[in-house]
Amino acid sequence: MSATELSFGIMILLQFGIGLSVNVFLLLFYARVVSGSHKPSSSDLILAHLTLANTIILLTSGVLETLSAWGLSNFLDDVGCKILIYLYRVGRGLAICTTCLLSVFQAVTLSPGTSRWAGVKAKLPRYIIPFCLLSWLLSMFIDFDTLIYIIGPQNSSSVRIVLDLKYCSKVHARADVALMIVIVLSLRDLSFVGLMSLASGYMVFVLHRHRRRVRHLHGPGRSPGAKAEVRAVKRVVALVTLYVLLYGRQSVMLSVILNTKERSPLLVSGHMVFLLTFSAFSPLLMIHSDRRMRTFWKTESPDSS
Repeated sequence: MSATELSFGIMILLQFGIGLSVNVFLLLFYARVVSGSHKPSSSDLILAHLTLANTIILLTSGVLETLSAWGLSNFLDDVGCKILIYLYRVGRGLAICTTCLLSVFQAVTLSPGTSRWAGVKAKLPRYIIPFCLLSWLLSMFIDFDTLIYIIGPQNSSSVRIVLDLKYCSKVHARADVALMIVIVLSLRDLSFVGLMSLASGYMVFVLHRHRRRVRHLHGPGRSPGAKAEVRAVKRVVALVTLYVLLYGRQSVMLSVILNTKERSPLLVSGHMVFLLTFSAFSPLLMIHSDRRMRTFWKTESPDSS
């Protein structure tokens, strides 16, 4: 194993270990919040769903990338590849849908009560769970092509490989089918990325306008509720910014890899390293912005008993 491969292996292993640990912690936290509340908040339900999506990504692509980065290959057959890559793609679809839902929900919540969004603000919480279920159906349907065009690692030159992941391969589809798949995936991703970007921009605008209005007022400071709302908005904007930046990098890098005649293992390894970044580090933003985590950690520690 070269120094470059060792570096990639360490980076992937760290992301996988940190990401899985913090996501399991968050799943336990939100499970306790949901079970201990007669009516859990809508934001908690959305964040719990995002945590579940991150966990699916880490338990599929994270495990595969970690094993592959440390020298293991050909450890899956066609069925194993199809199932694990399909679950990863579904988890990725859930992540983008849920991040978009979180940003839109927070933007509507932040909107003035006298605006045209007042009616939507009152009705939106009841649609959170149906939207989460719809995101599952949408992701499972859109990414169904994975079950057809993903196979086990191939050494035969008779099969035309579009992308070789060492542990799995993606075979070439007919030109019209491949074009349709690209269009559908691009429409889904760009629609959600555009919507979450607009929602985040609106939140930043509302907060900036509010700060300008109250700048001349003097007092003991904002109320705890206002401070909590600002923290929630900052969390959502940070999550969306992280996702958009990583999505842009992934799209550009994947386009370069697929359009390069000679596949560079270094480019492919560099591309795969960042597949886990959002799932590994977005939970840290959730933990940092939620002060309830400190109380949960204290109650769950052995010293508190």
